[in-house]
Amino acid sequence: MTSMTRREFIAISAASLVTTSAGEKPAEAEAEAAPQLKPWYTTMRRCGQINFNETDPLTMDVNAWMDYWASLKVNAVLLNAGGIVAFYPTHVPYQHRSEFLGSRDLFGEMAAAARARHIRVVARMDCNYAYQEAFEAHPEWFERQRDGSPRTNSECPWLYKTCMFSTYFTEQMPAIYREINQRYAPDGFFTNGWPSTGPLEVCYCPNCLKIYRDQIGSVPPEATDARSAAYRKFYEITMNRIAQIWKLWDEIAKQGNPDSVYVGNLGGAFRTVKDLKRLAEVAAWFNADNQGRWQPDSPLWMCAGQGRVAQSVMNGRTITNVTGAYCTGQPDWRHSSKPAPETTLWMAQTTASGMVPWYHWLGGSPLDTRWRKTGRRFYDWLAAHESHFRNRRSLANLAVLYPQSTIAFYGSHGTHERQLNGTVIDPVDYLQGLYYALLEGRFLFDFVHQENLSPDTLRPYRALLIPNAAYLRDDECEAIRQFVASGGSVLATFETSRYNEWGEPREDFGLRDLFGVSVAGQVIGPANNSYMRIDRMHPVFAGFHDTTILPGPEFRVTVSHLPPDLLYASVVPAYPAFPPEMVYPRIPNTQEPAAVFQQEGASRIVYFPGDVDRTAWRSGDPDLSRLIANSIRWLMAGNTPPVSVLGKGMLELFAWETEPGFALHILNYTNPNMTRAYVRELYPIGPLQVEFTLPAGKRISRLEALRAGRSLPFRQTGSLVQFDVPSVLDYEVLALT
Repeated sequence: MTSMTRREFIAISAASLVTTSAGEKPAEAEAEAAPQLKPWYTTMRRCGQINFNETDPLTMDVNAWMDYWASLKVNAVLLNAGGIVAFYPTHVPYQHRSEFLGSRDLFGEMAAAARARHIRVVARMDCNYAYQEAFEAHPEWFERQRDGSPRTNSECPWLYKTCMFSTYFTEQMPAIYREINQRYAPDGFFTNGWPSTGPLEVCYCPNCLKIYRDQIGSVPPEATDARSAAYRKFYEITMNRIAQIWKLWDEIAKQGNPDSVYVGNLGGAFRTVKDLKRLAEVAAWFNADNQGRWQPDSPLWMCAGQGRVAQSVMNGRTITNVTGAYCTGQPDWRHSSKPAPETTLWMAQTTASGMVPWYHWLGGSPLDTRWRKTGRRFYDWLAAHESHFRNRRSLANLAVLYPQSTIAFYGSHGTHERQLNGTVIDPVDYLQGLYYALLEGRFLFDFVHQENLSPDTLRPYRALLIPNAAYLRDDECEAIRQFVASGGSVLATFETSRYNEWGEPREDFGLRDLFGVSVAGQVIGPANNSYMRIDRMHPVFAGFHDTTILPGPEFRVTVSHLPPDLLYASVVPAYPAFPPEMVYPRIPNTQEPAAVFQQEGASRIVYFPGDVDRTAWRSGDPDLSRLIANSIRWLMAGNTPPVSVLGKGMLELFAWETEPGFALHILNYTNPNMTRAYVRELYPIGPLQVEFTLPAGKRISRLEALRAGRSLPFRQTGSLVQFDVPSVLDYEVLALT
């Protein structure tokens, strides 16, 4: 779009105010029960947001909007209050009041209408930008470029970017919060875009330069570089500042209302740089602003993956995820509705993974209203079955390590990508490849954040899967060893434990004693047309009886050789793939293992020196996905799976113990647009044959398919419940009570 000045923007706006109607329609929201013993947001199940734009005071129909949110039976609604633009008659100096507010108090009107319908109100704030008048009065509040010039918004150059290390965050924003508290006592505050989980940003304002000089000794690198001592210090300073601000704002929120809470903006799905564990320590409520598929080739399950990431650090505390009702993507159309199947599946993933859906639209006078019906249908259904979404614990007995240090720092130098022997590596691809194999294998699994590795955290699980956690702390390696010593099993790939958490190489794998091999050379690759030779049969090679070779990984760590009696799969080095006359192996047999299988007592270990997970994801080769899935089954042999689902289709499964009993969530990803947005049509699957293993001593008397709206027949023998699911269109929840 072409940029315009502030004056030009004002000139094209309407000139008169339109006030709201005097009467209010009868409320359709649920009446609140007796005072809650827990904070209100811990029992919230549905959330909504309307993002005001500056001209909305001219036309905003307060009652119509609140009737819509009441029809969705939301527990809370987020409404623009202030920060970048005040939608109430503020008296805080340099907080810009909407040019079109006139005599209205739009936030106050909306808050009153929400409360009349028994809906909680969270004040949506923006702490990231302020107007030129604030910049001129307080230049110390704002970020600077290296040349000293202020940073402005690329599309709205009249907006200046504020500095987190300035008094804007410790004085100006608190003043705004206190004013809103005094007038409206909201149930919470939420900041758009801050602190995020993304990369750190270096500011060159005088205050930041002093911090760098006094606490770091130099200006930190602009690019993410965990190998730089200056960057590491800056990382710690940044995380400390975020925690300080978060705690301050939460304390101020509670001054106006003891039950109030501050909520930061988080959520990068698999891609995170800021320390999620540290953020979770100050976050009573984790909001993941993961609104849709921003990249056209993103897989559909990125919302469910976001839920798994958030669950790995929140330990059962409140998590919400925003669903953008508008077209997320490239380009994004902020006022056009996303296809209903895509939106519904995003909300379904939110719910299935244990998060609370937060439905979001921008602009108070939409010309496209197709999104409204989509939200109402899903929220009506959620409200009708609310108790079945109050989860007590996951039933998964398989854990996947979320390797944040590797995802954040493996690439370094300002990008999540890494150059490895000239090839660009995306560290998320290791996790994606494992995730895809888990979906194809119909496994139940949870994520465990690497900083949460401990005997208590790992106790519910029989196996831990590690997708190239190249960067691991010493104590994290020790926690994995203790897990194995207690009878747990482990699968690991590629450079796992080769470096510490900052990317400093160890002399050998930190988990060398588990892997049974040592680093013997540099990483080899990219290897086109290399193979893994099956030297001896093993349960992991089930289904491969008609071949003695399997596709090889693109990259591998050179490791020490194994004796013949322990060598099940060996490396066949790459050889020419063209011209055809040259396509034959120069070295058909080696003693270099392509896979290591070990067993001691109840513990089993699978280690792949190659990046089989990433290569599986990048290539789509089914042999590699099957190899990973077979490895997981071997690790779990002798352990009854909590759930087994047979039948055609690509599914993701979640199983929970709930307040009334148990719930199995089945997400149907069987779609040509599974890995390319948007889903525009649904393809039903079924019938599915399900075996659900209950905890010992539990019995059920009823089985309901909540989306289909009917009871299903079942058979229980001891702890095993067997039943058929006739069909799944997009999403089904089987409630066992």
